[in-house]
Amino acid sequence: MSKSTLTGSRIRARRLMLGIKQAELAHQAEISPSYLNLIEHNRRRIGGKLLSAIAGALDVDPGALAEGAEAALIAGLREAASAEGGAAELDRAEEFAGRFPGWAALLSEHARRVASLEQTVETLTDRLTHDPFLSDSLHDILTTVTAIRSTASILVETREIEAEWRDRFLRNINEDSQRLTGASKALVRYLDGVDDIDASMTSPQEELDAFLGRHGYHFERIENSPGDDPASWISETEIASGSSSAQTLAIGFLRQYARDAAAMPMGQVEEAIKTFGLDMAALAGALRVELVPLFRRLAMLPTEVVGTEIGLATCDASGTLLIRKPLGGFGLPRFGAACPLWPLFQSLSRPMVPIRARLVMAGRGDQPFETYAVARQVGTADFATVPRFEAAMLFHAAGRDKVTPQPVGISCRICPLTNCDARREPSILSQGL
Repeated sequence: MSKSTLTGSRIRARRLMLGIKQAELAHQAEISPSYLNLIEHNRRRIGGKLLSAIAGALDVDPGALAEGAEAALIAGLREAASAEGGAAELDRAEEFAGRFPGWAALLSEHARRVASLEQTVETLTDRLTHDPFLSDSLHDILTTVTAIRSTASILVETREIEAEWRDRFLRNINEDSQRLTGASKALVRYLDGVDDIDASMTSPQEELDAFLGRHGYHFERIENSPGDDPASWISETEIASGSSSAQTLAIGFLRQYARDAAAMPMGQVEEAIKTFGLDMAALAGALRVELVPLFRRLAMLPTEVVGTEIGLATCDASGTLLIRKPLGGFGLPRFGAACPLWPLFQSLSRPMVPIRARLVMAGRGDQPFETYAVARQVGTADFATVPRFEAAMLFHAAGRDKVTPQPVGISCRICPLTNCDARREPSILSQGL
């Protein structure tokens, strides 16, 4: 029996070791005890978000459950090598992990740390560019500092000044200093939340992204009853504690999800994938749907159904990202200002024309991604109204073959590409990566 088929056995052994009841683990993973029992007896395949949820409940790395601790270490080494351009001897990773497990673990941890720091840089860059609170805070601080400096210079440069005016100037300096202290403390508290994205959300769109991420972009309740209106049970979810605008966005997203689920039931999609693989044109023809709904549907299904991790980005005609489902190695900015070289934006100038491209993220290793994009008109054509367009881009990891991928970035500010005609502003990575 292969290692991959023993995932259920490892889950069961770990659960018994921790003294956790099967019903309790099933509740934490949001599945039924009977389904967990099938998993533990290796009668159901498991992966993706469900494996991560169970691993989190058991306080263990998902890789240790899926492939065993040593295999997870080897996978970490391969990922680290890929992120640095694949120059290491990948065929000797197993030998290295076996002889030097400590060094192997250290290298894997450093690679994860680098990826985390890259994410932090992206988050800070987005905030500096788009965050109104941060912009107002910096403006307030600079204005207050200028006022203090101006008042202080008057006291220093004026040799003879009446006591009443001197006291007034000193009082102004004291009040401005207090305001500066308050603004600085508020800014520090705000920036301290950079590692906790959910705790520092600044827009309803970010609240929606966090809500979808916590559910893995998949909702069993809708899969089981696509005819139910999500507005009737949205109050039972954590988005109910968010802003009213975020709730409105969530209801709109879930209603679209329900329409897609009704038009493309998960079982039918799974059977079509077994027949045609990820041939998008063939899948759309077999399921009798357009490409944009198909992209959305594939991105919302579990990995074990689709066969690979799927990423998705949608936008309107202004280029504003509406749905963001990132994928490891293919980052998406939290706000707009994404890379104009993406097929997502190219499709807006060629409505109804599908675009397929092989891309690689500059500065993030040599992992290529297969991308599919298309734009379509929303609603019916009417001479009295301006037509609206939406575009969608689906992407997943691709195999390394003779096809040379096109290098792209996430956004210009943190893109290491040089001599790029599409660049809008200089990169802060002036020397590249």
